[in-house]
Amino acid sequence: MSRILVIDDDEQVRALLSEILRRAGHDVAEAVNGADGLAQYQARPADLVITDLIMPEKEGVETILELRKAYPTVRIIAISGGGRAGPRNLLPIAAAVGARRVIVKPFSRQEILEAVRESLAA
Repeated sequence: MSRILVIDDDEQVRALLSEILRRAGHDVAEAVNGADGLAQYQARPADLVITDLIMPEKEGVETILELRKAYPTVRIIAISGGGRAGPRNLLPIAAAVGARRVIVKPFSRQEILEAVRESLAA
């Protein structure tokens, strides 16, 4: 069983991801934004981080950069539904700064589980 930290300001998305991952046998921690996620990771590192990109306080790209700087081997999946710019503009940036996989919201259960499997195996 792997420990996965889910960072998303949308309570419904966070709950959905957590449910999918728990049913697949993972231990899941949740954070409401990047600042909360960084604090939680520092207190108890996870095997994988799944982070949204558009969030208040500390957004996802900044969170990825800070995680990578402090923990170079951290495994990260970035998810985004976009915003004004759209996910197609933000997700390549997340990949360029250290996300192993990028996923567009809305996502399927299968898409998430496949990305988690691949990220944990790498």
